[in-house]
Amino acid sequence: MTTALKIRLSPETDTGIFSSGVREDTAWAASEALQMDMESHHVFFNDEGFHNHITHSLLSIYALGGSPEDIRAAYERNQSYQRTVVPAVVEVIEKMNATGVFTEYLGEEKHYPNFLSFFQRQIDEKGVGAVLNEYVFAESEQAENMLCRLWGGLLHPLIHLGFGLEFNQPAIVAQALAQAAVHDNSLGRDFFLPAEKLAGGNGKPGNKSLGQLLEEIRNDETLSRSARNTDVNKIRDGVFHRAPQEMRKYAAQYTVSEDQVEERLAEMINNVGEFEFDLVSVGAVSESFADVLFVVYYTSAAQRPNKAVKMDFFFIHCVNSSIFFSKLAYLPYLNQRTRLRLLEWKGRMDLLMYVSRGCPRLLRDEITNYPVKNDWSTLFARAASHPADDGHLAKFVRAAAHGEKVCKPFESQGPQAMSVSSNMWLQIGNMAIDSTVGDEDGAMWIRSTGFDEAWVHVPGRARL
Repeated sequence: MTTALKIRLSPETDTGIFSSGVREDTAWAASEALQMDMESHHVFFNDEGFHNHITHSLLSIYALGGSPEDIRAAYERNQSYQRTVVPAVVEVIEKMNATGVFTEYLGEEKHYPNFLSFFQRQIDEKGVGAVLNEYVFAESEQAENMLCRLWGGLLHPLIHLGFGLEFNQPAIVAQALAQAAVHDNSLGRDFFLPAEKLAGGNGKPGNKSLGQLLEEIRNDETLSRSARNTDVNKIRDGVFHRAPQEMRKYAAQYTVSEDQVEERLAEMINNVGEFEFDLVSVGAVSESFADVLFVVYYTSAAQRPNKAVKMDFFFIHCVNSSIFFSKLAYLPYLNQRTRLRLLEWKGRMDLLMYVSRGCPRLLRDEITNYPVKNDWSTLFARAASHPADDGHLAKFVRAAAHGEKVCKPFESQGPQAMSVSSNMWLQIGNMAIDSTVGDEDGAMWIRSTGFDEAWVHVPGRARL
């Protein structure tokens, strides 16, 4: 039985948003390893705030149909460099539980174990839905603070929350909330909240897709050149330093209106398949899936024809977090305003990430001309058994396969057709696998594809 203290995966009930041939023996192996990770390791594996990815890795391998041997190999590989758990402070935990107020401890890494204990107890007493609504989505000052932090750390708290919700694991939800609590809130303070205010609130009518906005951004020289390769933090020191108002202006134009519900309701009812959710939430996300998953396109199309294919390390986090919106948008305990808000913030994050990496030129032919050597089942197996992956590759391949499934019903929408459609999803999966195999030396990904400097050490492309 799962609790906020006990992780237990069932191949009958905990198969996730997208899975392929989950195994009972793998469920047991993953549960055991995830429990050890929670009890033994810190959320960060070093003093620079680099994240422990064991949860993401193991759950992705499990969902892709990996074996117990794949689970154990991934755990051993990634546990070797983790920091050990930090002792909790009973007095701090008791104070949190007594008042429900913890603002004074936010943003401090040393309080991660205290937050973990607090949220574990809260979830066991109230349930996941009640805790999320009270401490993240209530729009109180403290909850807004937490919501802003959820998007920090290159989306890792959000991704961790997505995994916990997707696989029905309250303990992993508690980890995610504790992780969010010790992150910075500057992204929300400097970007999400001001952009929302500029948009006139959330849920306002909007007519522009992410694709349209990306094109406008590329043509805006002030914004498109705001980040520089020499910037230590390309969001903080680049975009927010040189073009904050421009970034917010474009971000504010990406909205998800409640009016779109009825407009798209009929087509969504015909396509929800196994999902049994209330009609309002289904309609709300119908027009948004294409935009949320558009990031798959700019991640894969940001190539240099004279260089070997590589995926941008920062872009893949936007891809890897997109899959969870198929869960977040349907949670029955979220109100409509929260659903729309989450979708809007995700789209705005995708825009910001594109700008921060130098607005790379997007070459669709790089995808459409890519040879398909492996089917999905082979790609899943190769990702699950990759000898150096810490979870990023497995997450990406699964997100791409999920994108194919979700977007397929919308491929015939005429002028609003998907940037990625048909066989392109499988081509992207092959690109991801081919570009990381043989790069077990740590160069599996490229960082900031819009800058020439990022490509200097990437080998030239082989020509026949």
